[in-house]
Amino acid sequence: MSSDNKFDVVIIGGGPGGYVAAIRCAQLGLKTACVDEFTGKDNKASLGGTCLNVGCIPSKALLESSHHYEQLNHGLENHGIKVTGVKIDVPTMIKNKDDIVSRLTGGISGLFKANKVTSFHGRGKLLAGKQVEVTNSSNEILTLSAESVILATGSRPIDIPSAPVDNINIVDSTGALNFDKTPKKLGVIGAGVIGLELGSVWNRLGSDVTLLEAQDTFLPAADTKIAAEAKRQFKKQGLDIKMSARVTKATSKGKKVTVDYEDASGEHSIELDKLIVSVGRSPNTDNLFAPESPIELDERGFIEVDEIWQTSQPSVYAIGDLIRGPMLAHKASEEGVAVAEVIYGEEPEINYDVIPGVIYTNPEIAWVGETEQHLKSAGEKIKVGTFPFAASGRAQALGDTTGMVKIISSEETDQILGVHIIGPQASELIAEAVLAMEYSASSEDLALTVHAHPTLSEALHEAALAVDNRALHIPNR
Repeated sequence: MSSDNKFDVVIIGGGPGGYVAAIRCAQLGLKTACVDEFTGKDNKASLGGTCLNVGCIPSKALLESSHHYEQLNHGLENHGIKVTGVKIDVPTMIKNKDDIVSRLTGGISGLFKANKVTSFHGRGKLLAGKQVEVTNSSNEILTLSAESVILATGSRPIDIPSAPVDNINIVDSTGALNFDKTPKKLGVIGAGVIGLELGSVWNRLGSDVTLLEAQDTFLPAADTKIAAEAKRQFKKQGLDIKMSARVTKATSKGKKVTVDYEDASGEHSIELDKLIVSVGRSPNTDNLFAPESPIELDERGFIEVDEIWQTSQPSVYAIGDLIRGPMLAHKASEEGVAVAEVIYGEEPEINYDVIPGVIYTNPEIAWVGETEQHLKSAGEKIKVGTFPFAASGRAQALGDTTGMVKIISSEETDQILGVHIIGPQASELIAEAVLAMEYSASSEDLALTVHAHPTLSEALHEAALAVDNRALHIPNR
């Protein structure tokens, strides 16, 4: 084997876990290669995985575009701004999304070159002896050798037999990012993070959106008070959220799709222009390693790893959506850095208790740590403080006063156990809570921290004060 094909580390997967791992390995002086098979709309290699190409970034671009459109139509009157004749040009909006994706994925290629990471475009497969087989689009095969291998191939949308994706009328989350016009009637199977975000995009642009959620609890991972407020706001916006609704059959015919579903009141049928299937994701482990590989999977198909992300095969590691835990780009990135440092000989740690979750709807929803319902069910004695954005001067000036901040702390130690936000810029505000919890801060610590005025962050300050019934800008309980 040529020395050009021998590396200290080979990473299979160029998403937010894989490409970050590659960059960190190279920074540490390790000869590094990254194998990735994603092909962009231009039929060229496109690093960044699902997140940059068909996930986090493009969906946020569409959310932002649709939010601007919604504001022009309904959100600026109180500011004295009157706009008439507003139109949406969907192809231009999609092109803007694609341009953003192109710039960012191209940026990763630039970072690889700057850090001397060797990039291979093709499907990677782990063979015996820590060799990686790379098969390109022409079915040409190249074999790489490595001292260590990192598996970072991410996940894919789950298919359900009752609603087979045809990429015409029935689409997955990727297809929902590329409609050429606003569907008049849109259905979404699944009212989770992805379903809510995609449903919100097209609802703002004029679609009549119905979300069909099989579970009987709305956003079960979120704090119940936050979830209840979110559901109320989404319904107010016109999203028709049907709970305990199990889809039994979806039939695509012509330019329509008929969906049959069951709920507590019986059997129903609706006709739609488009249907998005968004019921979760599964790890991309198919054909990732040779059959004789000792790598073990759990009952749900995730790769088993130890405390340093090492699989059952020594010097082979797995990160991101391939292993248990929340399927989040920022989790994968932190694991990518950590594994690079493990390979280098360091002992990094990740605090999985303070990984934030965000839903980029309007209002935004963000949380970190435990929920009130979970702590109470575990018998924990807690204190809770809340502060509404309606009492925030900055939120009033923005004209966006929906929602609240909720802080939960230990009754005994006052240590912050969870922070939950629904409202303007929740995705940005949660960072302060994550930092506070990373350093085991108490609600008093946050209450003693001086916050600039007027800012939205003052809502965290006031919620921290409210934990001990000393909020200044709302009556205490």
